Amino acid sequence: MPASTAVLKAELRLFLREPFTLFWIIAFPTILLTILGLIPSFRDPDPGLGGDRVIDLYVPVTVLLAMIMAGIQALPPVLSGYRERGILRRMSTTPVRPGSLLAAQIVLHFAAALGSALLVIAVGRLAFDVALPGDLPGYLLALLLGALSALALGAVVSAVTPTTKATTVVGSIVFFPMMFVAGVWAPVQSMPGLLRHIVEYFPFGAASQALNQAAGGNWPDWTYLGVTAAWAAVLVAAAVRWFRWE
Repeated sequence: MPASTAVLKAELRLFLREPFTLFWIIAFPTILLTILGLIPSFRDPDPGLGGDRVIDLYVPVTVLLAMIMAGIQALPPVLSGYRERGILRRMSTTPVRPGSLLAAQIVLHFAAALGSALLVIAVGRLAFDVALPGDLPGYLLALLLGALSALALGAVVSAVTPTTKATTVVGSIVFFPMMFVAGVWAPVQSMPGLLRHIVEYFPFGAASQALNQAAGGNWPDWTYLGVTAAWAAVLVAAAVRWFRWE
């Protein structure tokens, strides 16, 4: 435990020295929400959305975006870099196992994404009068499942790519479709029926729907929670199966 704590502290110092990573995880989702909130029509109730405002729908989306940024864009190059430089292999010969380093990275990226989520919710409330999540336990559960899916997907990307450059390329290829299914380009609730049903079978589409329902004060549909949890389980299993220490 002391060794793992020391690794976590060391990785935290390194993590804080990466301003671009911190910007994309913590600041970018809030900046995107602010830009969207400044569009007048997005602050008006929309009958096509059941009387909700577009900006109300985008708060859960940008919360999920922070998780996707941390899991798919930020985490994989770090893991691949450690493996490519032989750090994980060398650690396997010491009392500090490589798993301690991986756990530290996952904890730090999740913490950064959670901080970003809190910032998004606060700005949405204070700047655009977006209601706080009505069903907090359901919201937290959907958020945790979405974060687990994002981090596990990032670990899979790192596992199947041989170099850091390849990891960055593949991560970017995966990133943009995941942004779409999460509702960044258009909220899932506003998508046409068939497209919406397809998107809901992807982890971030289902998580977006679950977060939106919890934000409105309802317990998330178990179908959405189940889809997100199933994806998380499959991705974690794949990451464990395919990840290489060297």
